[in-house]
Amino acid sequence: MPSACPLLVSRLITGFAALLLSLAVYAEPRLLHSEPSPFGKILVFEDNGERCLNFNSVTDLGRQTCMDIRHPDALVFSYTRMMISALFVHPRPQHILIVGLGGASLQKTLAKLLPEATIDTAEIDPGVARVAKEYFDYRPGPKQRLFLEDGRLFIENAHRTGQQYDMVLLDAFDVDYVPRHLMTVEFLEHVKAILKIDGVVVANTFTNSDLYEQESATYAHVFGPFFNLRQGNRVIVATREALPDPATLKDNARAVKDKLVPFSVDVERELDRYAHIQTQGTAKVIRDPARE
Repeated sequence: MPSACPLLVSRLITGFAALLLSLAVYAEPRLLHSEPSPFGKILVFEDNGERCLNFNSVTDLGRQTCMDIRHPDALVFSYTRMMISALFVHPRPQHILIVGLGGASLQKTLAKLLPEATIDTAEIDPGVARVAKEYFDYRPGPKQRLFLEDGRLFIENAHRTGQQYDMVLLDAFDVDYVPRHLMTVEFLEHVKAILKIDGVVVANTFTNSDLYEQESATYAHVFGPFFNLRQGNRVIVATREALPDPATLKDNARAVKDKLVPFSVDVERELDRYAHIQTQGTAKVIRDPARE
């Protein structure tokens, strides 16, 4: 008859391992960095295997950025995967503008997917820029250009000087929501003006905002029908000209499918979201205060 001791030891080891895992999951976040900012205290912390950036509180579920420490290429948030899926609409952008830096998830991902592309970023907060470099491996350079200024001012100047982009990604948030001056008809008209003929704008917003219907009406007013992607956040994908048809989307998705695997993007799942097209609503559009 075999001894019961090895079985008992095995069960003890298993139980101890489960206890350690439970403690790791429920441990308090470990604060790495904190600094004041005019836009909210900047916090960098590690929690459950992820390094995150947030404003004011580590317990706020609306985190700005999280990076999987063991798999840093994986896109942790569904909204970043939805935004990257805009490559189904324009698979080979060569000149990209991103408004908002955060932990540089979009910047680093697009740089790896499109090594020949030039990626400009407009970030208003120098503190966020320092944190992105020190804690999230963001490396500005000739192809990864950083401009420390308000995104609207950058876009207005780009319009005035005739700059053109294949893709503009809007990912700017303050503590609560998208700054209002980055939501208006007048702002979006500047965005449209700096897009090339086949250009695309991609905007990260919320699904549970009181401004949801007004946002929809505002984007539709400037761009016409747009793709309305939803999971947690809402990502608006609009084009300067007509939206591509389903066959084109599918062909473009197939072309980038293998490249997206290391970034945890499920191409079929993301492609399904493009069945949802938003058209002009009845809500009042959002305008600059002087135009209201």
